[in-house]
Amino acid sequence: MSKSKKIFLVVAAVFMVIMIIIGWDISRRTTFPGSKSHLRNEVAPGDNK
Repeated sequence: MSKSKKIFLVVAAVFMVIMIIIGWDISRRTTFPGSKSHLRNEVAPGDNK
């Protein structure tokens, strides 16, 4: 295997790990839209500041 191919594989692996970490972090911070039925109770109607 040539040196440039090894470098490419290392960079691709690092990129994939970073993308997985970012995706995991985003998915951990967000919730499924269907589970937000309680949102109407948290926001008081007419509370326009």
